[in-house]
Amino acid sequence: MSVARVTEIIASSSKSFDDAVEQGVDRACKTLKNVQNAWVQDQKVTVADGKIKEYRVNLKVTFILKD
Repeated sequence: MSVARVTEIIASSSKSFDDAVEQGVDRACKTLKNVQNAWVQDQKVTVADGKIKEYRVNLKVTFILKD
């Protein structure tokens, strides 16, 4: 039997939402073992001078706990 845990991660990028997701998952995998999936719960942008400055994503990352 496996037991999983879900943790929330907020990641950002100046390029795109896809890049923010990639950075968030990459960083999660450096800290957490057995990462299985990630769900994008929310997306936001920050705006400065009428232009998008930053893309932000709120990720729910699932990983399997060791026995």
